[in-house]
Amino acid sequence: MNVQVKNEVPRCPGAPTFQEIMRSDGGIIKDVLAAQSNPAQSRDDIPFSKYVSQDFFNLEMKKMWEKVWQYVCREDQVAEPGDYLVYDLGHHSIVVVRADDGALKAYHNSCLHRGTKLKPSESSGWSANIQCPYHGWTWNLDGTLNDVPCAWEFPHLDYEKNRLPEVQVDAWNGLVFINMDKEAPSLLEYLGVLPEHFKDWPWTDWYLFMHLEKELNCNWKTAQEAFMEAYHTPVVHPELTQVVGDWNMQHDVFDDHVTRDLCALAVASPAAKHRISEQERIDRVLLGGRSPDGKSVTLEEGQSARNAMSKQVRKAMLDQYGMDTSSYSDAEMIDSIKYNLFPNIFLYTGMALRSIHRIKPIKNDPNRCTFEVLMMRPVPKDQVRPDPAQMVKIPEDMNYVDVKELAAFPLSQITFDQDTGNLRAQHEGMLASEKGAETLSIYQESRIRAFHDTLDKYISK
Repeated sequence: MNVQVKNEVPRCPGAPTFQEIMRSDGGIIKDVLAAQSNPAQSRDDIPFSKYVSQDFFNLEMKKMWEKVWQYVCREDQVAEPGDYLVYDLGHHSIVVVRADDGALKAYHNSCLHRGTKLKPSESSGWSANIQCPYHGWTWNLDGTLNDVPCAWEFPHLDYEKNRLPEVQVDAWNGLVFINMDKEAPSLLEYLGVLPEHFKDWPWTDWYLFMHLEKELNCNWKTAQEAFMEAYHTPVVHPELTQVVGDWNMQHDVFDDHVTRDLCALAVASPAAKHRISEQERIDRVLLGGRSPDGKSVTLEEGQSARNAMSKQVRKAMLDQYGMDTSSYSDAEMIDSIKYNLFPNIFLYTGMALRSIHRIKPIKNDPNRCTFEVLMMRPVPKDQVRPDPAQMVKIPEDMNYVDVKELAAFPLSQITFDQDTGNLRAQHEGMLASEKGAETLSIYQESRIRAFHDTLDKYISK
């Protein structure tokens, strides 16, 4: 059953809304995509001190990062007993491990003897137990203290009280999260609308085939906000104006932790300066007019580029992965359906674009961050799940167009370079600013304001 939205406010005069574009495709539209939510907000400027101040960064680390649920890894990265992965954030380090009974466990990565890290930062692998590399104190995977060399030297040691300190850990939709606050609400409560919205978009049968991480010279929020609006698209990505609906994207704010944007593909931007035919559009969308099997695509009489692109994706999903997509709309097949889960991940859940973006500060530096791209594909039907991809680290001065792992996605290479290329200049401009604050638009940048409103709630507690 479709939700009928009444009295829809035009967001970009003269341009069709995402809802209108989606409905023009025909077929069934899921209620979750028909939904809209964008409450009125303040129009006050946001001070740049929130991006460049060490004092504010320290408040974030203490009052926000230690209180929120954070995405760590996919479940298949810690699938078997003994599998572990180290998650680092600021000065914090957490070891996530699969225990012998199959339960997920997460521990502060610090020996209870003299503080040495139990596992190297950013490492992953397998071990039968958790042993300190300095003096050999050893814990079982369930966190119980198992062995202390020269035990006679520690008659005062209470083994039960020296269990590894735990943090909350839970999984949803194949994704593992941790929360350092033992009193924090459950992950399910924190996720808000996500479980309901994603009930037809399971991620458990998808696998990680690419994982890239790039260091950036800017605050983590600056990097994140580049992916929370498309106001910049016609200026930064002019080659996309004939194939992406940018200024007329839909922006939703569902609660403190979940926002969303819906971006139509294979349509013209409201900023497009001239009209092109639907055949020209599909040629641009498919980079030379060729489908995933290498064959050229010629539109039928009256066929839209959106419909042709959707058909190509459906065929590829069936041929390559044995996936029947007949229950999905064209929008679900080809459009950018992007959810932002506070504080720092984006979940792209379209069939042609299933990925995660994650932005994290580097150590305790407000001027540096990492930007991760994790791309997924369906596990081919009746085949063994491929191993998750290992992370490839990219230095800031290396362009995405030179990253061989991304060679099959030339459009992504170009747009990632364009997006991240502005961030150093923006951060340096914040430092140089006499005004000292940013002025946000009322709709296209509303999700950025919602993000700051939530951040302020944590900081003020």
